[in-house]
Amino acid sequence: MQYNVHMNVRERFHRLMRFETVDRLPCVEWATWWDKTIERWKTEGLVIAPQPPLNEGQALMLQLGLDLHLQMWVNIDTARTPKPAYHGAPIIHSLAEYEALLPTLYPDQAFSIDTLRAYKRYQESGEAVFWLTLLGPFWAPRTLLGIEPHLFAFYDEPELMHRINADVARFNLRVLEQVCGVLTPDFMTFAEDMSYNNGPMVSEAIFDEFLLPYYRLQIPAFRARGIRVFIDSDGDISMAIPWFERAGIEGVLPLEKQAGVDVATLRDTHPSFLFIGNYDKMCMPHGEAAMRAEFERLLPAMRRGGFIPSVDHQTPPGVSFELYKVYVRLLYEYAEKARQIIR
Repeated sequence: MQYNVHMNVRERFHRLMRFETVDRLPCVEWATWWDKTIERWKTEGLVIAPQPPLNEGQALMLQLGLDLHLQMWVNIDTARTPKPAYHGAPIIHSLAEYEALLPTLYPDQAFSIDTLRAYKRYQESGEAVFWLTLLGPFWAPRTLLGIEPHLFAFYDEPELMHRINADVARFNLRVLEQVCGVLTPDFMTFAEDMSYNNGPMVSEAIFDEFLLPYYRLQIPAFRARGIRVFIDSDGDISMAIPWFERAGIEGVLPLEKQAGVDVATLRDTHPSFLFIGNYDKMCMPHGEAAMRAEFERLLPAMRRGGFIPSVDHQTPPGVSFELYKVYVRLLYEYAEKARQIIR
């Protein structure tokens, strides 16, 4: 078997997502590090060299030798939107309050064109993968209704739920057109976080009524442009993957090991689905042997393609800088071991 050992970051990503042979698997930290983690590392000697126009996290990716990915997260609110009284608190309680809030939502220009143009240079050269994150039909109404009232609203305020998600879908499609006027994302995620340790927070019936129509309104526009469509959800997403497949979604991240998610099992039951994550961050403070054992657990799934191993939800501050460098070394070692896709 002959390998192309000169793949760039972008080519490597797309080939792996097509279950094709690569020189090595991508080596990424899909969600950059906790601020507390960076604070610790700086006390241990980390100095991040500025690399304009990249931000600190992106510059650190390159400094550590990781593959560069550039994310743009687009929210539905503006500086004029009231802030919740505390995390998870409601901003609105009714359709009337939502309509009164509308002048502060869905901005005409929701992102920086200059940032996007800077990202385009990295993407076009193959130095980086660019991805877009938009709020999904579970996450978006929760930001307005609050965590607990949102779950009741599926039953108590169905008209409001449909109104919000129809508006969000239209906004997301407008953002897509604006972004693609500059560059086309390699993949996108719907921010959802609709699962917890014991599974989805909603039933399949609720999903089909309140979420599925709005995925189907948006996803064809992404896929028509060749943009891979992922769901970003914490917790145990296993039960919901067939629901997402019906919606036209192609992949999921971060596959939290602490919630019982196992990528090998998911690969058996969903042979064409795409996965990012599932490396158990809780093993990392325990040293090289523990980190190597975790890579051994993931290696069979890595060799089957369509899976990028990555820390399953940001490297926590319990991991020293020296141990993280060990992790990066092992990540490269196993990314090369897994390069021959055997499916």
